[in-house]
Amino acid sequence: MDDDDLRRGQPTVHVAWDEATAILAGDALHALAFSVLAESPLPAAVRVELLRELASASGGDGMYGGQALDMEATCKALDVDALARLHALKTGALIRAAVRMGALAANAPADAVAGLDRYARALGLAFQIRDDILDVEGDAAQLGKTAGKDQAQGKNTYPRLLGMDGSRAKLDALAEEMETALAPLGEKTDALRVLAGFAVARAS
Repeated sequence: MDDDDLRRGQPTVHVAWDEATAILAGDALHALAFSVLAESPLPAAVRVELLRELASASGGDGMYGGQALDMEATCKALDVDALARLHALKTGALIRAAVRMGALAANAPADAVAGLDRYARALGLAFQIRDDILDVEGDAAQLGKTAGKDQAQGKNTYPRLLGMDGSRAKLDALAEEMETALAPLGEKTDALRVLAGFAVARAS
């Protein structure tokens, strides 16, 4: 939808093939995700919960809704709270769902799910803020996609609203929030700590 030529250093599907193929590929992968969950070797009640989580995170109250807000807000000024809400849907909803689904599949206790949910909310926003920073200071060869496109398209970003220093400070605060959320869960969540570190420091 942002009409970019590159993703992860490769031509995007609509560029390599065509727009119809890109839409169909996305639809097919979306359907496949639900098929994998429905056929997983978990109790039926858990499978239903997982399907509900993914449906909610994908639909109008999740990724699709966030993407619509993003397109509507192009070349319009948002405040920081509105931008956070947009990203909580567009980027954060699926990240949050992935963490929650893992907790549900493992039959984690309610307090652990709450801590993981707090971590996941911060992770989704951290990933997006880092993406905004990279769009300003990165280059296409490093990023694997076109740099500077957010500004060219009039997108609302954290550097645009907070400046680069403010964006980095917000990223640091989210890193601290993720660690605080995971601390009571101990070493079982070490892999999530690694993921948090990647989100705040990644170069592409």
